[in-house]
Amino acid sequence: MAGKFPLYTDADIRGSLVKGLRLRGWNVVRAVEMFPEGTDDELHFEKAAELQRVYVMNDRPSKQIANRWLREGRRFTGVITWPQVHYRRMSDGDLLGKFEELAAKDEPFDPAYPVVHFKPD
Repeated sequence: MAGKFPLYTDADIRGSLVKGLRLRGWNVVRAVEMFPEGTDDELHFEKAAELQRVYVMNDRPSKQIANRWLREGRRFTGVITWPQVHYRRMSDGDLLGKFEELAAKDEPFDPAYPVVHFKPD
């Protein structure tokens, strides 16, 4: 069913993007609100899964965790990712538009591979 889903953002996600999501009605928990800075990515991934939130990140270690969990058959709600280099090519507005497009889909996350990659248009 289409609609906004709860998010858990990695510490590397810009605060201005998180603010924009919240202003648009997204329910967002930031990693830095849950654990001290420098906490291992695995713990954040586990917390997002436990809270049934979509984990939003843009670093390779977290993506590797998602792929390992899939190989191990461990379930999680979803992941939204993009390489940090895209911050130079995509504004917060571009990224917010990608979130809204995803929320408009009836099934935004494929159960077999619940990882969505944002790319510049």
